[in-house]
Amino acid sequence: MGEALGGISPHTVRNWWKQDRIDQGQAPGLSTAEAEEITRLRRENLELRRANEILRKASAFFAAELDRPTTR
Repeated sequence: MGEALGGISPHTVRNWWKQDRIDQGQAPGLSTAEAEEITRLRRENLELRRANEILRKASAFFAAELDRPTTR
């Protein structure tokens, strides 16, 4: 069968078939849509962690600036 599809290995075709059964609710497992959402949420989580770290550092910087005596 794989040869008829341009040299695709039987293992690849079997994986596609298994994933299609999961996506259609015929087999247990993580659907393609769920996997994509998890990937998107992990990316968003990483971005938010980076933003929080930047804000934490900026907050510490400005707090230190406010604690310094002025020389006016």
